[in-house]
Amino acid sequence: MRVPVGTASLVLSMIIAGGSGLPCTAGPADTPVTVQRSGSEPSRKGPPENFTGSVRVDPMLKETPPSRLSGGLVTFEPGARTAWHTHPLGQTLIVTAGAGLVQQWGGPVQEIRPGDVVRIPPGVKHWHGAAPAAGMSHVAIAEALDGKVVEWMEHVTDAQYRAD
Repeated sequence: MRVPVGTASLVLSMIIAGGSGLPCTAGPADTPVTVQRSGSEPSRKGPPENFTGSVRVDPMLKETPPSRLSGGLVTFEPGARTAWHTHPLGQTLIVTAGAGLVQQWGGPVQEIRPGDVVRIPPGVKHWHGAAPAAGMSHVAIAEALDGKVVEWMEHVTDAQYRAD
């Protein structure tokens, strides 16, 4: 089916402008814009049941209904990594510093660098972390489904981590 040229142009312009084509509806006038100050949530160590090596998690986005979005800045020392895990609605990683690795179950280990955006589809078993000789930081963003953001699994073995 062909879409009339005028319609295609309108749809394209709405996508570029970020619109959905639906009427714009504002939120309640009494709902203020808020600013969460950097450092307002304490850093925490990545728990050893979910991570190998030294990992620090700095919370950034707290799930605030109706949004299901949460995320944080995760900093891995060289060789540190997550355990295998999945996310019910997927995960997005934005690499901010260093050199890292990511792998989905059954796939190759891939190198990631600052500026890279890694998109992990819903339910895909994967891990991510720093390269063996360099630390890495990324912003990790995921959505909750029925209150659950992540399902943790077994640790990544040294052999899996070093696979090329």
